[in-house]
Amino acid sequence: MLMAMALAGAAAAQQTPAPAADDTAVEEVVVTGFRASLANALDIKRRENDLVDVIKAQDIADFPDLNLAESLQRVPGVSIDRDGGEGRTITVRGLGPDFTVVRLNGLEALATTGGKDSSGGANRGRQFDFSIFASELFNSVTVRKSTSASNEEGSLGAIIDLQASRPFDFSGPALSMGAKIGWNDLSRKKDPRFTFLASNRWDTGIGEIGALISVAYAERKTLEEGSSTGRWENPSVAFNSSTSFPCFGAAYNPQTPGFTPGGPTAATSPACTTIGVNTPSTSAPTAAPAGTANNLWHPRIPRYGRLQYDQKRLGITGSLQWRPTENSTLSLDALVANFTNNRDETYLEVISFSRSGAGLPQTDVVNFQADDKGHLIKGTFDDVDARVEYRHDDLKTEFNQFTLTYDTKFGDAGHLNLVYGQSRSIQDNPVQTTFSFDRYNSDGYSYDYSQNDKLPVLNYGFDPTQASNFVYSPSNTLGDPSLLRMRPSKAVNTFKTFRADVDYQILDGFKLRYGFDWKKFGFNSSEKRLFSRQLAGQTAYTAEAGFALPAGVTIADVSRLITGFGRGLDLPAGVPTSWIAPDLDKLKTAIGYDCDCINANGDFRLSSINQLGAVREVTEEDTALYLQGDFDYDLFNMPVRGNIGVRYVKTQQDALGHYNVGSKNNVLVTLPSGVVLNETTPIDGVQTTSREYHNTLPALNVSIQPAENVFVRFAAAKVMTRPQLQNLSPGYTAISQGSQTLTRGNPDLNPMLANNLDLSFEWYPDKETLLSAGFFQKDIKSYIQQTAEVMPWSATGLPDSLLTSPNTSATPFTVTTQVNSPGGKLKGFELSAQRPFTFLPAPFDKFGAILNYTHVKSDIDYIIKAPTYNAAKVQTAPALLVTQPLVNLSPDAFNATLYYENGPFKARISGSYRDAYLIQVAPSATNNNDVRIKEKTFNLDSQVSYELGKFTVTLEAINLTDQEDSKVDDSTRMSSEEYVHYGRQFYLGVKYKF
Repeated sequence: MLMAMALAGAAAAQQTPAPAADDTAVEEVVVTGFRASLANALDIKRRENDLVDVIKAQDIADFPDLNLAESLQRVPGVSIDRDGGEGRTITVRGLGPDFTVVRLNGLEALATTGGKDSSGGANRGRQFDFSIFASELFNSVTVRKSTSASNEEGSLGAIIDLQASRPFDFSGPALSMGAKIGWNDLSRKKDPRFTFLASNRWDTGIGEIGALISVAYAERKTLEEGSSTGRWENPSVAFNSSTSFPCFGAAYNPQTPGFTPGGPTAATSPACTTIGVNTPSTSAPTAAPAGTANNLWHPRIPRYGRLQYDQKRLGITGSLQWRPTENSTLSLDALVANFTNNRDETYLEVISFSRSGAGLPQTDVVNFQADDKGHLIKGTFDDVDARVEYRHDDLKTEFNQFTLTYDTKFGDAGHLNLVYGQSRSIQDNPVQTTFSFDRYNSDGYSYDYSQNDKLPVLNYGFDPTQASNFVYSPSNTLGDPSLLRMRPSKAVNTFKTFRADVDYQILDGFKLRYGFDWKKFGFNSSEKRLFSRQLAGQTAYTAEAGFALPAGVTIADVSRLITGFGRGLDLPAGVPTSWIAPDLDKLKTAIGYDCDCINANGDFRLSSINQLGAVREVTEEDTALYLQGDFDYDLFNMPVRGNIGVRYVKTQQDALGHYNVGSKNNVLVTLPSGVVLNETTPIDGVQTTSREYHNTLPALNVSIQPAENVFVRFAAAKVMTRPQLQNLSPGYTAISQGSQTLTRGNPDLNPMLANNLDLSFEWYPDKETLLSAGFFQKDIKSYIQQTAEVMPWSATGLPDSLLTSPNTSATPFTVTTQVNSPGGKLKGFELSAQRPFTFLPAPFDKFGAILNYTHVKSDIDYIIKAPTYNAAKVQTAPALLVTQPLVNLSPDAFNATLYYENGPFKARISGSYRDAYLIQVAPSATNNNDVRIKEKTFNLDSQVSYELGKFTVTLEAINLTDQEDSKVDDSTRMSSEEYVHYGRQFYLGVKYKF
């Protein structure tokens, strides 16, 4: 009934005269400089009932940073994660991107990109990748750290509102154009950026009309260089302790045709089978663990590598607004973004240390040195398989969003806001191709991590710049076959929403708010790989094994030389700075691998049949109703305002997944060369699920003003974050009969719930100054993590027809999946200060500073061993738990900005520090290390500008300290996993505004 009254009142408002202007309305603040934008942001913060932080643009198309994530890291409690040297995702108060809702122009948004494997790869969840959008497209960012019933559910951490400019934001015509040229001191490439914004408003016979368009375009070519290990591994931990592996596995030393590796080593080499810590070693440690090399941790894939990024970012916003009366506004907003991020990776590496099974080519340890942490820190090795690997990814994200908003007042005290919107994000990786050339059983290889574990000495014992030292082998009889790996993939997220919000002043000091939200998410993903088969007359091999080069084609014909590696890395002497690598263009010509067909050189068809587990479809429909009261009274002569309400949410999820159920039909296919191919066609098994759940979410926000310009705020709420859409698939991504393992999704995941408490104290001595302290607690009732459950095949839900001998329905399988775990508590506090130094004598009175510090602590119970179940799915053994900090949580973080403004001259320098944090907890892909950690970072950026009439010249420097990105394995040993840097970035620009 109240909704009907609101709609009727809205219609009446179109025909009734506008009420007299409200003398108490807050006059719009015109942003003309950095200090003014800070004052504007503080004004918004103090007037809000919820706990918020705001960033405002200095001027049209002039956000404080080139990347939105890098701007957000200035906000108390916000830290960012960089990928390729650029901010990609954020963490708010220790809660990562999975727990943060991002809204563009008022609509929830899912925007995905593809990252490198060590950074998590392509985003397939609800995360928002800030790297897609140029910061120039937006004029304000609001971080909502507490929630009210009227706010959308979905966040345990924060709601981030990104707002693009609209024509009614400006008092009249506005025009801005800018151009910048960038330069990176590592890649030594030039990077252009262009911006354009035009806006105007007109009085017409049907009311006022406004139109705005903004365009931002940027190119960025950067390098990432450094070392990595593919994680550290210990055979005595990774495998059954009763099994004896000489060296790193079964010693094996076949000869490789095509080159002489320096002579074979006997398969039962005494140096391999009998060496101990205190036997021949160049410098035996004083406190080394007992045992052989098998009892030590070693790098799986010691290597140096280079990643080259070629980015192009285009963003366009458009807005049309119509104000038929003073009380009503109709807005149509559109945002289109296109982000391409093509990436080339090349590595010079050793692969035989990563093998675990007997019967494969393995490595002989000639001598070694151990440290007191149990690392095989230094050694010389024979029968090493070396590899040069080259991978190319074409990555493209297309994002579009359209929003229609109707905002009107009705009667004397009513207000109605209607929003309809839809968006689509397409993350496409149409090309992901990896080639390798190999050198098998090479003697005399050595590594040394003893002097610098981040930048080890790697000596290959041969010249990696000579093509004759490598082969391209399609056979697995010599070890891992040379790679031809093709894995194109695609993910599509769609979103539709309708929202109606009504508020009505029913009493002096009390406003009733109520509304309705409907949202529908759609997610689908797919991945293709080369089709697996057996060629007639050849030994069976998988699709991702190599294919023989055509007769007469040599490695030299299809390779290129990588040069100039290691600039700015301070590499140790002897580390190669050049090596050959596959040349994909030459290989296309020689082999024709990109034809998606069968040709004379082999079968290069791409298919999703052998990767059906990656074919997923999920639909989620969310319906919410809320009722909220906003109050504003005096209590004991103190102004007290805030809101109290409750939100009811229904979630309906439908999911579809796939798995292979067998094969049928032997189809003979004739290759152009006349070779007969024996093809097997798999049959697709489909599983579908549907579920519904309900949640009730109360919320309270109270702001008390005990003294002038002093605010005490308290907030309490029950909040929720739904599971990642990709994890809800009922399909299986992998089934191994030999190792009795499965990997699958979990459509029965429950949402993550938490009870949040916030208390803050704020003092505003003047309009540009803030001193604040905030305390928060999040009692996380349920968390989602990956674990491995042991259950008989009969309990997996898969048909027995899939089983191969000797497995039966009673055979226990280890099923890796996502599960709900107990959670735990997160506590912390924030300190913030913002002040211009006007109290100081000249010239220091032109300075000012922004400072904030955040401390967070959490104790989360992770499942390290899942419970065991019988055939009836009854638990027969309990789960084992371990307490660790929350993933993505940095215990300490601070941000500091020092700025100077004197007429046309402006300058500022900003530093952002973030403590080390966990990126993974066992048993999830950690190679039996308890955790994986990203080490602490400190980023320093600066900007200088000078106004010359309508023109402004700027000079910006990003990452002045060339901060490295460092990851380590294990909380005790801290073994280096990856150490890379990206170089410093500089921009010189000019902007014209009217």
